[in-house]
Amino acid sequence: MKSLISTILIVMTLCCASLPARAADSSDEAGIRQVLMSTFDKPEARLQVEPIVVQGAHGVAGWIQGDRGGRALMHTDGKAWSIVLCGGDGLKDPQALELAGIEPAAARALVQRLNVAEARLTSAQRARFASFDGMIRMDIQGHHPASGHQ
Repeated sequence: MKSLISTILIVMTLCCASLPARAADSSDEAGIRQVLMSTFDKPEARLQVEPIVVQGAHGVAGWIQGDRGGRALMHTDGKAWSIVLCGGDGLKDPQALELAGIEPAAARALVQRLNVAEARLTSAQRARFASFDGMIRMDIQGHHPASGHQ
């Protein structure tokens, strides 16, 4: 019984804590989506960007383009969002996010938000995100080798 009460309190705390963040995140989500769409969307290969989660100055966005998919780690300087790296399931590992420069607590919170958001998607969508093999660091202009989004 004590465990059940603890679980309920944790869930309620997470739900309540995320409500104000969701309203604030809408402009962040729009900024992240705009960067990914302007960088990778093509008329012959439409890009779908969902879900997008934000924790402080970092975000992770899932993307699908044709039969491929992956995730993008994003960063904002407070004015604009940029792509830090692209990857698959590695971007759901807090230690990998820490290696990318995110503080440990923020990395754990970002992964937790991502897990909750992705739980709402189909298993086929999540499988496409996982299909991105490895991680590719992006340059300052948001470019990476041509082997990425095709």
